[in-house]
Amino acid sequence: MKPKGVKADSDIPVNPEKHKAMKIIIPMAGMGKRMRPHTLTVPKPLIRLAGKTIVQRLTESIAASVGEKVDEVAFIIGDFGEEVESELLAVAEKAGARGRIYYQEEPLGTAHAIHCAAPSLEGPVIIAFADTLFKADFALDTEKEAVIWIKSVEDPSAFGVVITDESGAVERFAEKPDTFLSDKAIIGIYYFKEGLSLKQKIKTLIERDHRVKGEYQLTDVLQELLEGGMHFYTAGVEEWLDCGNKDASVQTHQRILEHEKDLSQISPQARIIDSVITPPCFIAAGAHIAHSIIGPHVSVEQNTRIEHSVITNSIVQQDAVIRNANFDNSMIGSAVDYKGSVNEVSLGDYSVIK
Repeated sequence: MKPKGVKADSDIPVNPEKHKAMKIIIPMAGMGKRMRPHTLTVPKPLIRLAGKTIVQRLTESIAASVGEKVDEVAFIIGDFGEEVESELLAVAEKAGARGRIYYQEEPLGTAHAIHCAAPSLEGPVIIAFADTLFKADFALDTEKEAVIWIKSVEDPSAFGVVITDESGAVERFAEKPDTFLSDKAIIGIYYFKEGLSLKQKIKTLIERDHRVKGEYQLTDVLQELLEGGMHFYTAGVEEWLDCGNKDASVQTHQRILEHEKDLSQISPQARIIDSVITPPCFIAAGAHIAHSIIGPHVSVEQNTRIEHSVITNSIVQQDAVIRNANFDNSMIGSAVDYKGSVNEVSLGDYSVIK
């Protein structure tokens, strides 16, 4: 039976010769409520940070860690519309992979989201939740049965964690422990040498209707796989970059600009008149900046116009018009028309402030 919410092309028979090709599966059907108003018109993973969407940056980082060709990128989404689907398929194409779209029509948990992409759960697969970015310099060991990306954190009580032995093998999973068990937080990225094992275990969990607070949880699936003999190992990342809310996204954007400061970040197609740009900044093609001081840590996306303004540590999306502004630690959506002067703002797409 075709899983609920799967696009029709998932019914294409799987070619056994392609089982060994790497796949990336990205669940991203959530509404992004903590990022409102910026997610009222666009899904959170499609918010741009320094010229690239969050999901594009995630896909690129994973592909770099894998060190081999990614054959397929599958996206699990809600009812986001054809324009969003086309943009996601373009992300896969830029990674040199086939794009596939699946749907999660009800918010029934992380394991259920992955189940919606069941036809892609064969062969080596990476599951990556789309609200996190990372910086790492390790090469994934694809011969290991399963690998979990982790980062040591000061307060692990807000995260799922792993308890490991001296070799780095996982001995136990714990979800938001009340007492200290480990500081190794799971950042939401997982590798399985054979996705079929994960698919079968999720199917069993759903058939048993095993839920926690009404949802099917991936942590429960991982624990059952561990107890059934699957060997999990960890891969530590240098930096874990959160995009969960506005302030976290601005901070992540700042770190991205720092990491990429040696790259050319000001388009020659941008028009800059009588202005000071303090790096690192990203200025896209078609941007128009006049009589302003911009930076450090500012992104200005395509066709945005900024005049007589001072802007630091902020994200300004495309097609916006900003005049007489003076703000820091801010996010401005696409097609915003803003005139004024405040210290900090968070405006969604199409807002008008005059």
